[in-house]
This record gives sequence, structure tokens and C-alpha cells, in this order.
Amino acid sequence: MDLRNFTVETDADGLALVTWDMPDRSMNVFTEEVLREIETLVDAFAADASVKGVVLASGKTGTFTGGADLNMLGAMFAAFDAKRKSDPQGAVAELFERCGEMGRIWRKLETSGKPYVCAINGTCMGGGFELALACHGRVAAQSAKMGLPEVKVGIFPGAGGTQRVPRLADTQSALQMLLKGETLTAAKAKSIKLIDEIVPDDQLIDAAKAMLKAGLKPVKAWDEKGFKLPSGPVYSPAGAQVWPAVASLYRKETADNYPGARAIVKCVYEGLLVPIDVGLRIEQRYFTEVLQTTEAAMMIRSLFVSMQALNKGARRPARVPEQAIAKVGVIGAGFMGAGIAYVAAKAGIEVVLVDQTQAAADKGKAHSASLMEGLVKKGRAKPDEAEALLARIQATPDYAALADADLVIEAVFEDRDVKAEVSRRVAEVLKPQAIFASNTSTLPITSLAEAFPDASRFVGIHFFSPVDKMMLTEVILGKETGDQALAVALDFVRAIKKTPIVVNDTRGFFANRCVLRYMTEAYDMLVEGVPPVMIENAAKFAGMPVGPLALNDETAVDLSQKIMKATIRDMGEGSIDPRHFALVNEMVDEEGRLGRKAGKGFYDYPAKPAKKHIWPGLKDKFPQQKADEVDFEELKERFLVTMALEAARTVEEGVVTDPREADVGSILGFGFAPYTGGTLSYIDGMGVEAFVALCEKLAAKHGERFRPTPLLKEMAARGESFYSRFAPAKAAA
Repeated sequence: MDLRNFTVETDADGLALVTWDMPDRSMNVFTEEVLREIETLVDAFAADASVKGVVLASGKTGTFTGGADLNMLGAMFAAFDAKRKSDPQGAVAELFERCGEMGRIWRKLETSGKPYVCAINGTCMGGGFELALACHGRVAAQSAKMGLPEVKVGIFPGAGGTQRVPRLADTQSALQMLLKGETLTAAKAKSIKLIDEIVPDDQLIDAAKAMLKAGLKPVKAWDEKGFKLPSGPVYSPAGAQVWPAVASLYRKETADNYPGARAIVKCVYEGLLVPIDVGLRIEQRYFTEVLQTTEAAMMIRSLFVSMQALNKGARRPARVPEQAIAKVGVIGAGFMGAGIAYVAAKAGIEVVLVDQTQAAADKGKAHSASLMEGLVKKGRAKPDEAEALLARIQATPDYAALADADLVIEAVFEDRDVKAEVSRRVAEVLKPQAIFASNTSTLPITSLAEAFPDASRFVGIHFFSPVDKMMLTEVILGKETGDQALAVALDFVRAIKKTPIVVNDTRGFFANRCVLRYMTEAYDMLVEGVPPVMIENAAKFAGMPVGPLALNDETAVDLSQKIMKATIRDMGEGSIDPRHFALVNEMVDEEGRLGRKAGKGFYDYPAKPAKKHIWPGLKDKFPQQKADEVDFEELKERFLVTMALEAARTVEEGVVTDPREADVGSILGFGFAPYTGGTLSYIDGMGVEAFVALCEKLAAKHGERFRPTPLLKEMAARGESFYSRFAPAKAAA
């Protein structure tokens, strides 16, 4: 056999070890060539009487496969789009066949008459886990992680995942796993019967061969007579207990915004009524339908293609050599600074954590100790790993310890004078080539750089809280920020495994400008007398992970007050609606309702196990409309439109120059309805002309804040989209 991506070793017992190890790739992925070679192997083993069983393994350390290759998906979409113009029906028929290709090969393997065991050595995602599910046995290393995350990028497991998972696991566990797209540990996967054995990493291949030697049957249970579904037939007393709860689970997870999620429920329900071959055909049909939806196209582009490009350094200056960052300084050991120190140390970087006193610095380091202790308790880290991480953090009040740092990040109080003083003190000890970064959420970088002797080495790196969980960082360019500073900032962000977006300098940068529009729209709704519960529910049904009032509590109501005061000071009285200002002042100064940290804000936060609830007094602040007088769908539109409009303004102002960054940044930074693909894809998805018309309708009813910008009107007249006018290739040039 002529194989480029696989090697085969057959032992004296007739057991073939197939090792997948793609040349010139750090991770195995599915390509057209890989699929052809797998089918060649399946056919060859089926015809070879000397082969008694097959073990599928990876030659990559710590990973089995990450799933499908971007180029393969891109080619599928390109072929469909090209043919759809001249032959719509033929294009759909061709897409249907291509969608079923991987599933067809997995089914051929499953019914080939030879027993297969998949040896899962690490990360095993998407089509790779579907391949594992088609094997007759699955052995996982203790460190393995597996899952079917396709719903998170707008599609669903279309190579048998929706049919095999609910034939192995109970229906509720299967649907929960499929709808959430969650990553499973080996222990979790075994507990719901998706894998058979867990073994130490160094015993994986031996265990897989032992399973074959023990007489593993080359036939799956569902291909044998008398097979019983784990949760019983759909139309049975057992099924009657399961399926009514499915609608609740589905609504809770998706608010019916995701065609891929809707298709999962249909595939599982319909598939469990029929033999698996019919079920696989049903799955193929729904997969073909979902791939044609706007939601799938936008989500795949933003959350798969664009995110990977940004993570790989799409905006990094190519002429600057990559720099390994050995030591980072962090000034300010509060919650934010301590979080930055933790993620840097977790990435293997030496950290100097500086605060005014030793006690304050030690308290910041204790944050890392607490996080690692939690991971150790959950079995996600070993005690010696925790010790090693803490050993990489030097807590001190001495600025001299920063002398050999490659990058210093200040994360002190959001005050110009305080930040300026820190900048001057760091500059006194910093080596000449080192970079200085400010972690600021609102203050313009250009003005902050005035306190540093070399503005070309000054850059903004805005982290989101909590740093250990939030995946986005904004890298902000001041007017004089140089390529070296940008490159080092992006190298650091990549090292700590965050996704960066690069924005030009302005008040609030990108994410916070959009988030403030979200919360401000909620204030407008409160003033109008929209019941607070409806405001929160409308936001969630629009696809936002947290309602604007709950989000305001999390970020602190007194912070909103400070931002309003600063805006009025810098931009004048007319920059803030006096009714909003009065509401916030009353809550903070008279009611002491500062948000979650105070136990009361827009919500009340009683002691556990009681749950938070909207503050009853909030509805007394303004005359209330009756629920049936409020257009709930329009509330949803208002939230999405106001944020998308602000994103469009950032493009018009040159703050954001690459639409990928607005989309990825909006989803990762503040959870903008992921099914839309992000703020600009929300506009492109409905069409700029339709979006402008929607803005005009909302402006006529609710005011000038919804008026479309000149850029949007121009794009609508020309039939342009953000991705055609501001193509990523142009932005990166």
C-alpha cells in the first residue's frame, strides 16, 4: 500500500498496529488524502485473512486528532457555492454525497468483519471521535480528552455521532453531550459508556491489543438481533419519561437559535426509531441542510477559520522575528494582575509580581496557589505541577527585580496619574529592548504612553476578567507603538493560549464600547417601563449568555457610575442620558446597590442555596408597561442591533481594521450571540441593506442612537458586505 500518513506494523498474532502520523503537521487532521488512505486500509485488512484485528493509534504526542482540516471544509463550501449558481439541485445533491463521505467510510470499517480498537492517547475531537465510536472497542489514556464540539461552530457531528452516541449512552447523557459540545475526560466518557477502558498512557497500545486478543467481536451491538437502546424505545414508558424533558434541555441550551442544535435533536429522535443505516442517512440529510444555513456559514468562518488564523498570528508583523518571552513583570497584584501572573506562570514563563508592599504582592501570588489547589482537587493538575508554577512567580515590592524582564504589564488602578507613576518607575529599571504594556479597559494608550520614555515600546494589552477563564485579549496600538512592541504582545498572548485582536487607540477600544451599548440599551428599556425580567429574558433569547442587568452587577454598578462621570467630564453633559445617570447615582449613593460584590444591585443575592433574583424595587423606579404591550422580538433586535452598530462605527473610525477581529472579539469578549458569527457577521448575514432598513425602523421609534452610519448606507447602496469591503487579506497587508 502506498501510504503517506499512516504506517502499519503487523505482529505474530496477526494484529495490525496502524499509526497515524502526518508528516509536516503538528496535529493529525482529516484531509481528502487521509480519508482515501483510511478506506484503502479498511479494504486491505478486510481482504487479508492473516489480519485478525486492527489497532488505530496516533504517532503525535498528546493528541489523536483535532478533527477536519480547514482546507477540506473550504473546498466543500467553494464547490457548493460555485455549482449552486448554475445548478442549485445538483449542488445540493453533490453536497449531500460529500457530507456522507466520512460517515460512509466509518460504517465500512464498522461492518468490515475485522475487529478495530481505537487507542486514544490525548485530544480526540470531532470526526476523530466519531471514528473511535465506529471502532468495536475504545481504550483511552488517563490523560485523554474527547468530544464532539461541532455544535459550537454551527454544525453538528455528521459522521455518525448523533447515531452512535445515543446507542451507547443513555438518551439524556447523549443529548447533553451533543448539545453542549462538551469535552469529556476519559473518566466521564467511560461513565456514560462511550469508551471501554482507561489505562496509564504508557500502556495504551498493549491494552488495545489485549482487548483484541480477548476475543473482541467484529460486530457492533446495534447490528445484532435483539439490540436494546440504553433508554428504551422512543415510544415506550421509558421513552415517555425522557423525551418531554428534551425540549426543556434544548431550549435552555440554545433558545432555538442554532440550526445545528435543532438538527441534533431531530437526528437522535428520528434515528432511534429506525435501524442505524437509515439513521445515518437521516443524519446525512440534516447535515446537508444545516451546512446551507447562514448560521453555519457565519459560525464556521468566525469560530473555526478566523479564530485559528488569529491564534496563529494573522496580525503579527511578519518582518519581526519571533521572540521567546522568558520573563514577564506584572505591576499590581490585585485580582487582574494576579490573574495575569497566573496565566503567564502556567505557560512556563517566569513572573515578577510587584505591588506596593510584600504583603500585597504575596496576596496576589496566593491567588495562583488557590487556583492550582482547585485544579489539584479536581484531578486536573498534579501537586508537583502546582509547586512548579508557584516557584515561577516572584512576589516582591522591589521594581529592581524587573531589570531582566522581556515584557512588563501594569495592571494597577484605572487612574491616569497612578499609571503614569508606574510607567516612570518601570522605565528606570527596564532593559532597553524590553516592552511595556498597559492593561487598561478604557484609557487611551497614546496618552498613557506619554509617561514612558519610548512610546514605540509602549502597547496596550487589555485582559478580560477573570483572566484564567476569558479567552480574549485586546492588543491596543497607540499612535507611536512600533512593530516590535506589537509582535512581542502577540507572542505573549499566543504563549498564554489566548486569542488576540488588534485594535487602534480610542476610548473603550472595541469590546467595552459594544458592551456599554448593551448595558445602556437596558437602561433605556428600564426608563421606558419595560419589566426588568423581560429585559433579561429578551437578551438571553437573543443569544446573549448573560442579561445586561446581571452583567452590570458582575462588572459593578459603581464602576458604571465612574465611567459615566469620566465620560461627562471628558465629553460634556450631553454625552450621558441624565435619566440613566440619575438611576445609577440613586442605586450607588442612596441604596448602596453596588452589584454582586455588595450582595445587591439590579439583582438581590441572598445566601446560598437561594438563587439571585431581580430586585423587586427596580420596577418601582419607572411606570411599568404591561407585558402584552411590549414587543418581545423587538427587544431582542434592539440588543443585537445596538452592539452591531457600535462595531460598525469602530470600523468606520478605523479602530478595527479586520472584520475577523470584530467578530471573534465580540463572541469571546462579551458573548455576542455566537449563532450570528459575531457583530459584523450579524450584519453581513442578513445583508447590509436589510440591516440599514432595520436600523431606520428602530431609529424612527426609539431615537437617533439607531440611525445607520454613513458607511453602512454607502455599503447598502453598493451591495457590499464587511467581508467584501474590508477583506482580511487587505487588512493584513
